[in-house]
Amino acid sequence: MSAARLAERWRSQTPVLTGLPVIEGAVAVVLLFLFSQALLGPLLADPADPEGAPILRLIWPPVYALTLVLMLSRPGASLRYLAYGWPVLALAALTVLSTAWSLDPALTLRRSFAIFMTTLFGIWLAAAFSWRDLLRVLGALFALLAVMSFVAGLAVPGFGIMQEIHPGAWKGLWWEKNTLGALMAWALLVFVSAGAIDPRYAWVWRALAPLALLLVLLSTSKTALLASLVALGGPLAIALVRRDFTFAAVTLVTAALGLAAGVIALIIGPAAILEALGRDPSLTGRIPIWAGLIDVIGQAPWTGFGYGAFWAAEDGPVHWLRKATEWDVPTAHNAWIETALALGLPGLVLGAFVFLRALGQGVLRLLSGNETYFALTFMVTWGLISVSESNMLQQNSLVWVLLVTVTTKLAAPRDQACEAP
Repeated sequence: MSAARLAERWRSQTPVLTGLPVIEGAVAVVLLFLFSQALLGPLLADPADPEGAPILRLIWPPVYALTLVLMLSRPGASLRYLAYGWPVLALAALTVLSTAWSLDPALTLRRSFAIFMTTLFGIWLAAAFSWRDLLRVLGALFALLAVMSFVAGLAVPGFGIMQEIHPGAWKGLWWEKNTLGALMAWALLVFVSAGAIDPRYAWVWRALAPLALLLVLLSTSKTALLASLVALGGPLAIALVRRDFTFAAVTLVTAALGLAAGVIALIIGPAAILEALGRDPSLTGRIPIWAGLIDVIGQAPWTGFGYGAFWAAEDGPVHWLRKATEWDVPTAHNAWIETALALGLPGLVLGAFVFLRALGQGVLRLLSGNETYFALTFMVTWGLISVSESNMLQQNSLVWVLLVTVTTKLAAPRDQACEAP
């Protein structure tokens, strides 16, 4: 008898707990709040060493244990979604294997365990909730984060507003403004999408959307503002495409031509274009860092340097990069380069497969399914941000949880993913 059949038999013989969905929803909001890192860092850790606070390390083991309990409470659905999410599981497993060649095996082992458990939580989230209920859970989370951030900025400006590096920029419940901006851009997408998929409470989600956009503006984050425009424009474009086939064809052709023109322009004269847009031609120093890191990747192309180890091994290759750039570079500021540094080309290829597979599955749902407003726009937005931020394989991270959840649910048949398990 297969594992799936055994799980279904176990589930059929288990007493039904009528209050389980409500309990799961409440637990999901609490755990997602922890994964958002809201309040935890600013209150409990030193910005120079965010992982150094012992109390933060004590928070996560109970979260991981609870994740396993939640998965066992839905054995059949959990097994099915583990199968649907095999690419992200394989990517997480590769981080564990990288302990064998890591520059810092102990650090890689600890962090790879964290990313594996974070991935399992994302898969449980996909298994436990339909698209509509998932957006309700995410909507409740982001409503809580938005309201608390707004109150923090008004009532405790010394905590909620930056005072030194970017004085006047709002940072809400986090260390710095870009985190607030990024999460409120995701909040805006959730509120807009929830309004489309959850008509019963559409007025609530639409009322919260202006607050999320206001906080993006107060954060002064340009990347978050771009993401917010996509969050607003993506669902609108999908709605327009569905109304008229001719408009759909014109939109797709225009988008393809625009993308091609943009790529050609950036290859021919990126500096002039960036200067015209009022941006630093080096993308705030990112391009020299990327060039140096690509050379470093060539030193270990098939293995990388171990998950989470490259930036921590100060006497390793990172020493020469920081010396060359004359800056204590903390991350690659690029998801794909970061993945290649940790896991080599195999990890990079697998990460690209995770993204492109889900993006393709989202495009195939372009003309049907209200979940597409959120799922496809999420994948496009995440892909854009991945160029300038290291947003892949982040342990204990809300964005990684969301990526795992969306890619896993997109892989599931629509009749399963759109119904509560």
